Amino acid sequence: MTTSAQERADLLSELGLDGQNKAAIGRMLGTGSIGRATERADGRMAATIRIRPDEIGWDPGILVLPHGGDLELELINDDLNTHCALLPSNGDRKFIWLVNHSRGRATLNLDGPGCYWYSSPTGNDEGRGLTGAIVVLGDVPPEARLDRPDQPRP
Repeated sequence: MTTSAQERADLLSELGLDGQNKAAIGRMLGTGSIGRATERADGRMAATIRIRPDEIGWDPGILVLPHGGDLELELINDDLNTHCALLPSNGDRKFIWLVNHSRGRATLNLDGPGCYWYSSPTGNDEGRGLTGAIVVLGDVPPEARLDRPDQPRP
């Protein structure tokens, strides 16, 4: 393993994304890149996700946010084909058309930790790999925790 591959493996383990159940989505996320959102002075986060030419995949395929909150996301389609983005956001999903060589912007609110999926449900884009994840780090606030004993983990 090269150093960058080891760093990637360590990060996937830290995020809890290394124990996939052999489903197609787990294999796809295991092959993509990982990026981190930048945090601005006002607490909002920003990131750019793109589709590279002739690559049916998001770059990064996994976007990591340090905590819940607002994310200003820029999407760039460098491909020769039209795609779209169906994005998670509390209370209202966002849908953006990305014609060839175009860009779009969305402001998402992801207020809790977890793994949020996004994709391009146009044609067979999802089946070909145009699916990604936004991983929000942090703890669930005390008022949102379930009152139950710890559950066994595989």
